[in-house]
Amino acid sequence: MQALRIPELDAIAHKVVVTGAAPAATCGLAVRTREGWQAYSGAAGSYWPLSAEPIAPSALFDLASVSKSLLAILASVGHERGEWDLQAPLARYLPRLAGTASAQLPLDWLLAHRAGLEPHLELFDSHRAGLPFVREVALRRAANARRPDLQAPSEEGFSPVYSDLGYLLLGAALTEASGACLDTLLARELPLATELGSMRQLLCRASGVLDRIAPTEQVAWRGGLLRGLVHDENAWVLAGHSFAGHAGLFGTVSALLWLGTQLLDSVAGRPQGLWPSAVLSRLLRARPGGTLRAGFDGKSPTGSSAGSRLSASSFGHLGFSGTSLWCDPQRDWVLVLLTNRICPSRENTLLRELRPALHDALAIQAQQLQANRPADNSSIS
Repeated sequence: MQALRIPELDAIAHKVVVTGAAPAATCGLAVRTREGWQAYSGAAGSYWPLSAEPIAPSALFDLASVSKSLLAILASVGHERGEWDLQAPLARYLPRLAGTASAQLPLDWLLAHRAGLEPHLELFDSHRAGLPFVREVALRRAANARRPDLQAPSEEGFSPVYSDLGYLLLGAALTEASGACLDTLLARELPLATELGSMRQLLCRASGVLDRIAPTEQVAWRGGLLRGLVHDENAWVLAGHSFAGHAGLFGTVSALLWLGTQLLDSVAGRPQGLWPSAVLSRLLRARPGGTLRAGFDGKSPTGSSAGSRLSASSFGHLGFSGTSLWCDPQRDWVLVLLTNRICPSRENTLLRELRPALHDALAIQAQQLQANRPADNSSIS
């Protein structure tokens, strides 16, 4: 999907940079109209604080946990095809995790952040200390990382707590069940998404990729400024340049806008959608105990990072690196914000307070652009 660059969105991206929330930002929106999906983008800043090279909408950003949405789609599609069973216990696909605290929990609980796991664990600590990294040991540590405050689970699982560990275990399970790496599964489902993938995939597809990557953090034990390397340390030790399940994907604003339009077309059951509506209804259905869905988050009634202008049925995901994707099925809007707010340090948290206003600004532009091209409900390309 080609997104037309417009000054109004350049100005929104500039707000990120001028406030010091990140050295670089791209943003975009897509609205559905009579002419089809119309996409727009903007960009501001330079690749990193000491660089004079201006960022462009074609820049690639580390998507961080926005990657989880892609894994959730892969998981649900494979379930529909009978390639694996999301109601099956984790140990069916990862028998070497037998005896761990998570061995008998269904994959669906991992998918919905309801497996009772801690949010995070430094599985990379041995690697950082210069010791050998053993994948099986790391996976068993993750599977045993139970929260101490657990009560008896319901049919939906334990009370929801967002967890990277569940997604990296789920990624490992899908890899074992399919006999293929997650990169291969992703390429199968998104063959046209040439600007969305792991760094290994992107480097194989085109030349000059490294020149378009927005760097992330300055990390001494990993050799300095990270550019072309996934920022998430667990993803790095588990998968290197490939997709790890909870993180590991990079993308452009246009690629994320295209993904959002595919999600909304599929949710609505339009023929242009890549996936049957059942694939996404499994992921997006509301679950008790909070706004967390499976692979996505819903919009909180108050204080949502999505801002105040998206409808209550909106869904999306944030990334630790400073990225976000929000989709509004009621209004047929897709909003994307990509930044490298952790460059040169993750200690910069200014974006956290700025996000709602930025998403509101994008929503205002979406409303204005859509009003000039009224949407209808016929099949459109």
